[in-house]
Amino acid sequence: MTGSKPLVAIVGRPNVGKSTLFNRLAGRRAAVVSDVPGTTRDRVSLETVLGHRQVILVDTGGLEGGPDMPLAAQVTAQVEVAIQEADVIIFLTDALEGVTPADEDIAQRLRRAGKPILLVANKADNDQRAQGAAEFYRLGLGDPLAVSAYHARGVDELEAALLAIIPEGAPESNGAQDRLALAIIGRVNVGKSSLLNAILGHDRAIVSETPGTTRDAIDTPFAYKGQEVLLIDTAGIRRPGKIARGIEKYAVLRALQAIDRSDVVLLVLDATELPTAQDAHLAGRVANAFKGMVLVVNKWDLAPTLGMDQPRAVQALRQQLKFMAYAPVRFASALRGTGIEEVLDAALMVHQERRKSVSREQLASAVMDALAENPPPSRAGRSLRVTRTVQEGVSPPTFTLHVNDPTLVHFSYYRYLENRLRESLGFRWNRLKLVFQGRKVA
Repeated sequence: MTGSKPLVAIVGRPNVGKSTLFNRLAGRRAAVVSDVPGTTRDRVSLETVLGHRQVILVDTGGLEGGPDMPLAAQVTAQVEVAIQEADVIIFLTDALEGVTPADEDIAQRLRRAGKPILLVANKADNDQRAQGAAEFYRLGLGDPLAVSAYHARGVDELEAALLAIIPEGAPESNGAQDRLALAIIGRVNVGKSSLLNAILGHDRAIVSETPGTTRDAIDTPFAYKGQEVLLIDTAGIRRPGKIARGIEKYAVLRALQAIDRSDVVLLVLDATELPTAQDAHLAGRVANAFKGMVLVVNKWDLAPTLGMDQPRAVQALRQQLKFMAYAPVRFASALRGTGIEEVLDAALMVHQERRKSVSREQLASAVMDALAENPPPSRAGRSLRVTRTVQEGVSPPTFTLHVNDPTLVHFSYYRYLENRLRESLGFRWNRLKLVFQGRKVA
């Protein structure tokens, strides 16, 4: 569902430069780029601005000419969905290789779609290659536009041509400001993409028993109980020493970046091995980023064979993830579609609490009570003094404490104040971000 923003899909056979063009148009490296054919397998979408228009730009897996490549059928199905959802299609070809039988097959498929199509010949790095792009007239899709996505040659003309055919959408609402960015993270093969598909009710992401199937962070907007949600699926994250160089390394980097741009994170755990050191490592990253989190125990349909029940599972999680004792725990089976509503309800609960504000009087009283109950320890004869506290923002709830000397705040006392204020101010499901500001010296 694209809402009022038109969707522009980039399609073509493998290794013609779709991800490079996607990144060029998006203005940042948003998709994994590699010389290995077939690097992009899922649809990767991103909201961006082209000229004066906000659009959703979609990168897709390469359309295969034959079924011999593993996952080829699923990749083709994903591209077909992107074509059906698209308002405009960029058909990307390779000016260096010229027209291929695969290009002709794709052109026939695109003509049947009945969508506005912009035919683009990529890798036209010089005038000779640009002139050779005329060969693509034979595809019967109009004037081919010669570009070099890598060198940004012809990209301005491409953007202008896009703007000329992108349909006008409905006026944009302010809903994006209230939208919940919900990232799904976890170790390799714990069922993140299956959970995404269960949430959306259809196969939005490729699901395979092969670890590492998802490489890019995938953004999917949808609505749940009146709340606009941006769902972000990510690549599985291995232990740092186990991360392969190249494609997987950059996929993991984008998964970690997905944490940074989320409001709430669904940390997916495997009921058959609960929890692991890597789960704790990922939870720590979420905690340090001051993001909301829901611990999702997936594959809970296997619990009877594991001799596991929910109280014991929660106890194991609380023991291993003591620093995340505030995160709600939910149990689900993405395979059977059970527990999904409970997971989403918990995410909404955490998100709503992150946006909570407290009065100055309530905040001042909570701080004074915390200081009186457990005065800060002194250092070299000096004690921490708090002169004023204000709430600076929400998402995360952020409080600035004006003090005589921020260096007097020990980590253990920070943790005490945070936990005490969470309890006093009614922040049950989230961390609080405390900023200690010293007196300004003229």
